[in-house]
Amino acid sequence: MAQIREIRKRIVAVGTIQRITKTMQMIATAKFTTAVQRAKAAKPYSEKVKQLVGEVVAAAGDIQHPLINGPSESPKRELLLIVSSDRGFCGAFNGHILRKSLEQVRKLKSSSTALDLETSGKKAVGFFEFQRVPISEKHSFGDKPDYEEIDRLAQRYVDEFTQGKYDAIRVVYMQFISNAKQMPQLMQLLPLQAAASSEAQTAAVKALYDYSPSSTEILDDLLPLTVKTALYQAFLDASVSEQIMRMIAMKSATENASDVRKDLKRKYNRARQAKITTELMEVISGAAALE
Repeated sequence: MAQIREIRKRIVAVGTIQRITKTMQMIATAKFTTAVQRAKAAKPYSEKVKQLVGEVVAAAGDIQHPLINGPSESPKRELLLIVSSDRGFCGAFNGHILRKSLEQVRKLKSSSTALDLETSGKKAVGFFEFQRVPISEKHSFGDKPDYEEIDRLAQRYVDEFTQGKYDAIRVVYMQFISNAKQMPQLMQLLPLQAAASSEAQTAAVKALYDYSPSSTEILDDLLPLTVKTALYQAFLDASVSEQIMRMIAMKSATENASDVRKDLKRKYNRARQAKITTELMEVISGAAALE
């Protein structure tokens, strides 16, 4: 009887877990739908800004700009921003990002380059505090990153990089490629040298334009905008990836709970049948003893 009671309690507990994971799956699905719409809406704009920068750089020829060429004297210091989640239950989302981040941190330590580490999300904070890596600043932008907040953060990065505080500013985030594929990326936010050169090669085969005002004045506005849109797109991709990976993880957890519940019901029925059989045998044996 004790075994049957224990199995019944486990069936109830697993059923409760199944309902919770199913609810979390539905919430993640709704958030994913909203997040992917925002990411897709912002992507054409950020790509167009990059294309326009490439065309201006190609027309200007040999351009000298602090956001492209970097500081004149190397300060031997880099900034690394890690975009993680505030909550768990999202599969390998945080694991991949933190592993990629730790590789970069160890690489910089081995090269004797000073590091300023900034985090977005509680999971990265907990991980690097456990690793005893000092965190310069902690950010929290939630499931729906606001462009104004990202704009202020990117502007601060632009100002500090222009002042020669860092050799490079990089971002580790989860890039959303498709519903079936998300990859951790180490993106070089600043300097923009590599990105500008690639765009310039593409634009070189196109028609040349005369720009008014000068290309240098245009780049003074476009290059900070490129940094801001790239950082905002990274946060949007991270938000989409987090929700879809949580949706998949909760779907898998719901299916596993369903399988466990079926197995427990099978054991319960067997234990109950064995108990009934034992009671029948006792009754039959008792009746036979009285004859």
